[in-house]
Amino acid sequence: MNIAVIAGDGIGKDVTAEAIKVLTRVGEVFGRALRFEHLPWSADYFLETGTTIPANGYAMLRDDFDAIFIGALGDPRVPDNRHARDILLGTRFELDLYVNYRPIRLLDERLCPLKGRGPADVNFSVFRENTEGLYVGVGGRVKPGTDDEIAIQEEVNTWKGVSRIVRYAFEFASRRKLTNVCMADKSNAMQQGHALWQRAFRAIAPEYPSIQATHYYIDALAMYLVLDPSQFEVIVTNNLFGDIITDLGAALQGGLGMAASANLHPGKTSMFEPVHGSAPKFAGKNVATRSARFRPRP
Repeated sequence: MNIAVIAGDGIGKDVTAEAIKVLTRVGEVFGRALRFEHLPWSADYFLETGTTIPANGYAMLRDDFDAIFIGALGDPRVPDNRHARDILLGTRFELDLYVNYRPIRLLDERLCPLKGRGPADVNFSVFRENTEGLYVGVGGRVKPGTDDEIAIQEEVNTWKGVSRIVRYAFEFASRRKLTNVCMADKSNAMQQGHALWQRAFRAIAPEYPSIQATHYYIDALAMYLVLDPSQFEVIVTNNLFGDIITDLGAALQGGLGMAASANLHPGKTSMFEPVHGSAPKFAGKNVATRSARFRPRP
């Protein structure tokens, strides 16, 4: 198996180096030959060359590798983070990695900030639509830097994009013999785009009669996740909302340092990442685990 490694910035390099050791050992135990090719794309690479990702970079990732492992990206020397946007978001869009899969699993009750909650209470999965929504970059600014500045950011929802992530969530639940899929939107306020989410959810749910289909507005979902995370098994939502509630979920499991993320296109080259920040001030100090993790209760 050929794996492209993009170590990223800051502690991304530190964490990735340790993760490669773990993956190598896993390959040895299970008799799988894992070949790692380290790609230099990062803030350092951008500052040295002026290139965020080479012209053939996306095609190379898609055609030459079986998987992509990417570390945290972000560096204050690149204030607009254009390199992170091109490498991470660009790969998601160009490889059509439409499933963002975030398992939220508490390993030890001491890591959970909620009183009296243990591993049985925090064990669910979030599926975030990964190629549409507000992150497509549609919009613009007029008269920037003035009192008359206007900024517009458009949200894009398509039947193809919404229906395939909703179906993937139900298929996941069916394979795992789970009994509940919750879809979150804000259709009471965003009545046009999120009506499409409502239609897709209502159309697909009856195909899985053994699974209870639940709907919450996103603000209510955030509240219920804090009040009683044990009621959730599978959550599916859009790009922005998924970005937010998976950080909430990470806090429930011990912090961003405990969280993992898979960017998937089933059957095709996919990308896997930790979701902690790059924390440049901690780079090279061997303290990344302690700095990224939620401080456990005594």
